[in-house]
Amino acid sequence: MDDAIDAVDEIIGQWALARPGVDVSPTGVIGRVTRASRLLDRAAREFLAEHGLEAWEFDVLATLRRAENVRMCMKDLSAAAMVSPGALTNRIDHLLDRGLVDRWPAPGNRRMTFVGLTDEGRRVADDVLERHAANEARLLSGLSAGDRDTLAALLRKLLLSLGDTPALSCTPGDAAGDAAASGTSGTGAGASGVTRGSATR
Repeated sequence: MDDAIDAVDEIIGQWALARPGVDVSPTGVIGRVTRASRLLDRAAREFLAEHGLEAWEFDVLATLRRAENVRMCMKDLSAAAMVSPGALTNRIDHLLDRGLVDRWPAPGNRRMTFVGLTDEGRRVADDVLERHAANEARLLSGLSAGDRDTLAALLRKLLLSLGDTPALSCTPGDAAGDAAASGTSGTGAGASGVTRGSATR
């Protein structure tokens, strides 16, 4: 297995013949990260489609669900999803239409908007989460637990070197207090806890 070659080995070999003077060794990392990302993303999309969700829909729901005791504003959600504010607004509009999220202005600052899960959004997120995690474990079954830990540590080091660090722009606060201040009911966004969040997901 260790002697097997992959598509990136072939690409590097071709460059060695075509342009022997160019150091393309970084392709060994970047090429594999890119190809692995595409393959894993495709597998995740196919899995989520079987459960009636687009990958981006689950990204938003999972981000809100895993941090539901902290408020999440649109700016933070945009950063977590790595999409523009305009694209995020369209996505939230879609999830609002599906009854999966609520959106309301921040008390005392109507230029800031909070987003939270409805009871149905919470149910959908919980319903898919365990199966999604099991699917991710299946996709990594070619690696031992030690391999996974080593790879995760190296990828963390790479991401940090590229400046990928958490950046909260909204002040954390008590979800119940915010719900009361904003006039939301005991269900939906107020009850689920307004949130701050990727890649699970």
